[in-house]
Amino acid sequence: MSAGSARLKHAMKTLQEHWDLTREYWADKNAQDFEKHHLIPLQQQVENARRGMDKLTEVLQKLRHDCS
Repeated sequence: MSAGSARLKHAMKTLQEHWDLTREYWADKNAQDFEKHHLIPLQQQVENARRGMDKLTEVLQKLRHDCS
């Protein structure tokens, strides 16, 4: 799971970098709306998913340890 969490973090970082570049050329109301309604919620969802994946990794590691 931690590898998946790391890939997700990297993908979100890459998306943010691309968005930052895009904002240099697209700075109107539509860009603000896109960021507000799509990117910010996505960032929050990705962070929640990463926390869940990290917690699940901990639980699975404990389970493997307890069952070995």
